[in-house]
Amino acid sequence: MRICICGGGSLGHVCAAVFSSSLDVKVNMYTKHPEAWNKTIRVEDLQNHVFNGRLDVVTSNPQEAIDLCDIVLLCLPGFLIEKTLEEIKPYVKGKPVGSIVSSTGFFFDAHKVLGKDAKLFGFQRVPYIARVKKYGESADLLGYKERISVAVENVDDVEAFRKQLESLFRTPTDLLVSFYEAALTNSNPILHTSRLYSMFKGKEESVFDHNIFFYKEWSEESSQLLIEMDKEFFALLDKLGVNNGRIMPLLDYYESSDALSLTKKIRSIEAFQNIMSPMKEIGGGWQIDCGSRYFTEDFPYGLRYIYELAVKNNVSVPYISKVYSWGVNLLSKAENIDLQ
Repeated sequence: MRICICGGGSLGHVCAAVFSSSLDVKVNMYTKHPEAWNKTIRVEDLQNHVFNGRLDVVTSNPQEAIDLCDIVLLCLPGFLIEKTLEEIKPYVKGKPVGSIVSSTGFFFDAHKVLGKDAKLFGFQRVPYIARVKKYGESADLLGYKERISVAVENVDDVEAFRKQLESLFRTPTDLLVSFYEAALTNSNPILHTSRLYSMFKGKEESVFDHNIFFYKEWSEESSQLLIEMDKEFFALLDKLGVNNGRIMPLLDYYESSDALSLTKKIRSIEAFQNIMSPMKEIGGGWQIDCGSRYFTEDFPYGLRYIYELAVKNNVSVPYISKVYSWGVNLLSKAENIDLQ
């Protein structure tokens, strides 16, 4: 099997190493910066297991990257998805095209660019928690999912394809019924944005004495807002007729019953312990960093789709509305932020 990975972020690094460490899988990397990549990629997890991968082709030429491949996987931020789909469209030729992140507009963009009959797949939640260690050379795999769920469209043998993905990611993989169940996840677009609002609303210009741990210092206020936004999210799913059983309410997902127990649970997750907030050092303190993907991804390419579908379908979402309005307003005022 030959996989083309489009995009060299943290998940691109980890997927490239995990996939190509199997003898029967070859990986091509489509990147705007091929000169920055080694042919070998080293990824280490928290149990000190090392994946030594090897890239077969590293190129900025989409035809060279895709022509011999069986599957195309996008590991890209939301603002690059539509542009990249346009670039690869002439060379896809019926190959399944998917995204490691579906909550930033992948299915909406792919339907528009590749058409309703395109073979598509997208994950409900990212299979790995990953961080780049040295660009083009190494990354850390900070956490695995026990199971992953994927939406698949127009693939001839869906069960065989599911098994292929399960083998590639080395993780039990379940099929979703509707692309909405992946595209409208209550993961990052709600999890990140509720936390950002709770931390920084009314403190947008403040200077903090340290960079806040995003999860280890999670607040009960953040949990309560997250719970309210999740309730509104499920009201939208009800209106859309999406099978709620395929998406877990966040209280169930985190095995919690209220804001207090949810706060304790999120603070205790080992893989989240060292993740910092989107802040930048200014002089002797720290300020909000609107250039972080927590802002540039999760508001205009994540929460946006939930908010717009709620408005279109006349679903009342006051908590989502205030958080979304705050985030996009903040981005509109930020300097040197390019969302195109």
